Order: sequence, then C-alpha cells, then structure tokens
Amino acid sequence: MYTKDGKDYFVVDGHTHFWDASPANWVAGQEQYAKGWIECFHAYQHLGPPETHWPLDKFQRYGEETMVRDLFEEGYVDKAILQSTYLREWYRNGFNTVDGNGSMVERYPDRFIVNGRFDPRDGDEGLATLERDAKRWNLKGVKLYTAEWRRGSRGWTLKDPEAHRYLERCEQLGIVNIHVHKGPTIWPLDKDAFDVSDVDHAATDFPGLNFIVEHVGLPRIEDFCFMATQEPNVYAGLSVVVGGLLHARPRFFAKVMGELLFWVGEDKMLFGSDYAIWEPKWQIERLMSWDYPDDGEFADYPRLGEAGRRKILGLNAARLYGIEVPSGTGLEAGQPSLVGE
Repeated sequence: MYTKDGKDYFVVDGHTHFWDASPANWVAGQEQYAKGWIECFHAYQHLGPPETHWPLDKFQRYGEETMVRDLFEEGYVDKAILQSTYLREWYRNGFNTVDGNGSMVERYPDRFIVNGRFDPRDGDEGLATLERDAKRWNLKGVKLYTAEWRRGSRGWTLKDPEAHRYLERCEQLGIVNIHVHKGPTIWPLDKDAFDVSDVDHAATDFPGLNFIVEHVGLPRIEDFCFMATQEPNVYAGLSVVVGGLLHARPRFFAKVMGELLFWVGEDKMLFGSDYAIWEPKWQIERLMSWDYPDDGEFADYPRLGEAGRRKILGLNAARLYGIEVPSGTGLEAGQPSLVGE
C-alpha cells in the first residue's frame, strides 16, 4: 500500500517477472544469445536511478526473497501480476515460465497472480497446454511475445489464423486479458516483430477480450495512441514508460504521458514496474509526485489528478482482473468502485 498526504492508494504491479537467466540455464550452443539477451535487459536497468542498479550476477537470478522484499515489503505493491516469457531456444528450462511463476503464487497466494502464455506455432499441443495451465492456475490473462524465436522462425503476428484459434480458446476459457509485448527491442530479436498493427486487427475481431499493450509500442507512441483510441478494448501498459523514461528522459516521459492521457485516457492505463529491470519503489514515488515541466510546452495535455493516479496505480487492473479493492483506496466518496463494473 502506498500512502501520500494521509491517503492510501491500492497498487497493482501489472508487469513483473520471476526469471532465471543464470549461465546454468543457458542452452548449449546458444550461449551468445542467452548471454546477449540478459545483458541487454541489464543495460536497460541503467535508465533508472544509479542507487537502484544491480550487478549482473544478481540480475541474472535474484531469487524469491529479493523479489518479495522489493515488491511488497519496500515497493508498496499489494498485488503483482507475473508475466511469462519462455525463450526456450536459449534457456534450457525457459527464461520465465508459467510453472516457475506459479510456484510464487503457491507460496504467496494473496500477493501474486500468474498469467499464462501461448505461441500459435505450437499448434494443437500448445492449445492443450493452454487449457491445462488455465485449469491449474485459474488464468485470467496471458502474455504474448510475438518476436520470440522458435525453430528457425523469428516471430509471429496476431493476424495469423493460428493466433485466432488461440484467442478463440482464450475467450472460451475465460482468459480475457491479453498482454502483448510491443516496445523497445531486445537483442537479438527483430524490431519489426514489435510493431503494434497486429493488435489493431485482433482487437477488432475479439471485442470481448482486453488487449493490454505492454510498453505502449515505444517508440511508436503515435501509432499506438491512435490505434488505442479507435479500439475500446486496447489498454496502455506503462511498464518501460515509467521505469525507462521518468528518470532518464523526463521531458520525453512528459510527452508520452501527455499523449496517453489525451488519446487513451486514464481509464485505460495500467502501472507496471517491469521488475526486475526496475524496482517499483522509486517508480511509484516519482509517479505519484509527477507533473509536467512548468514551461508552457505541455499546456495542451490533460493533467493527472488524484483519481487518475488511483486508477493507473491499481484500480484499472483491479477491474480487469476482478481484484477486490480494500475500503478507503477506491475513487472519491460517492463514486462506485471499479471492481465488478
């Protein structure tokens, strides 16, 4: 729980990971990619405040106790959504798997929510796995990584007919929150695979699903904003926006937030720390005190007030995931809770 000026704010960190990128998990013969991937991640960490930087060996595998402390004991987070990214071409046991994340849910059921994943290139076998995961973990969301390499293929798109089969099954299983990685590239993946245009296609075809575009398509912010304005079921996942820009590029952060607030709106923006690239503590503290630079350049953007900060920090995610919001942390008195709407 975050408290500011005597008021409590409910926090849902919508984008966290429990990964293992240690050398012991690298696929033989693919070490250059496993090493390069995690070193690229680690380089992004340096966009945060210097005192929050980790040594590479800790970053590769930080462990359960570190994660619990950083998120819940020091980081103000009430609920954390664990997102899955497999990368089995480079990591023997997977980089960040549903079962690995699920182990955290088993130990901390009141703290974590696990999201599944799918890759349409897995065909019928992948559909069966999705169904098993949905039943085991009561999935309400999945994380999709359209740029992931697999057996010579260097990515896929939500426009693929096979992807539609998986989205149809998600609807049938009650998996309504589709988180799609669309943001800055990570070596050695292809930049084109992070384009947001396929989300537009899928969101129109599946109006009953919520498409949370993680990292808002950066650096393609205009493309994302116009698409998310058109599609009522497209949401802005703010991981990387906050962690990558608020400290290192404050004026660009103001522009990105201003565009999101103007086009997408505070009702469709979700906080995510992208842990363990960045810790949530400093991001939440700075976001809660943030305002545009006072020089007139940003005068035509909407301001972010208390109600908007509450929505972005936790209430919007609570609505999408059916999370109960504690009394005293919802919107202003007299307004209904977002949960169940």
